[in-house]
Amino acid sequence: MRKYIYKICTTKEWKIFKKKKEFNGGKLDILDGYIHFSSKNQVKSTLKRHFLKKDNLILLKVKIFNLKRLTWEKSKKNIIFPHLYSHLKIKNIKDVYAVSLKRNGLHSISKKKLI
Repeated sequence: MRKYIYKICTTKEWKIFKKKKEFNGGKLDILDGYIHFSSKNQVKSTLKRHFLKKDNLILLKVKIFNLKRLTWEKSKKNIIFPHLYSHLKIKNIKDVYAVSLKRNGLHSISKKKLI
């Protein structure tokens, strides 16, 4: 059984999340009505597909325990992703990693935790 899921967000969203102690998601999450997450194996492809050439990103490692209304659903491409149909609380954040933008528009994830 999985213990963690991962959320890519902007540094601005992370600052607001830390201040409010709750997160309702970014623009796409709010439009879709749930917070988009990735499994560990999906993070790199999610960065490439949805965040290509975007800077100022953070990767949140999120504890699944006690998440209300977390479901695993198929995407348009028939890939199963975790979706949270409620807000995320700061207590569920296990680790935070910096995401750096490389010259080719792809990303690298720091192995060093920010918190």
